[in-house]
Amino acid sequence: MKDWLARWWGGGTPAVEPATLRDAARLAQLHGASFHRGWGEGEFETMLTERNTLVHRLRQGHRIIGFAVSRMAADEAEILSIAIDASKRGRGLSRDLLLTHLGHLAGRGIRTIFLEVEENNQPARRLYEKAGFGVIGRRERYYKQPGGEHLNALLMRRDLS
Repeated sequence: MKDWLARWWGGGTPAVEPATLRDAARLAQLHGASFHRGWGEGEFETMLTERNTLVHRLRQGHRIIGFAVSRMAADEAEILSIAIDASKRGRGLSRDLLLTHLGHLAGRGIRTIFLEVEENNQPARRLYEKAGFGVIGRRERYYKQPGGEHLNALLMRRDLS
């Protein structure tokens, strides 16, 4: 019985699906645990109601373990954030989430995707490079760290067509 409950609540096959307003608190929690300046629940609620923003959640059992957010304009989109629960990282889940999210963007007529990533974030850079993104620019001292240090951002792009 205990194994069945564990699978029901936290196990099972991960599923990428559209996020809803009910997910805003959990998405904010995941973002806050993954980034220095986490977005609040209200910010997620706003994004979830905007027509030009696409938000997917990654659910395993009844638990949301990740998300992807993009903003769309004409035939372009920018990935604003992707996060996976720290306890679930290193299992290829972010790759599945990203590729599914890109497929949904393509289905909405998006032809070009942009993103920014902190230059020293090797796991994220590997994820994006393996998904076909290439570096197109760099922003010096773009990300400010808690201790005052500034880190560079890489601008990346992928064409879907």
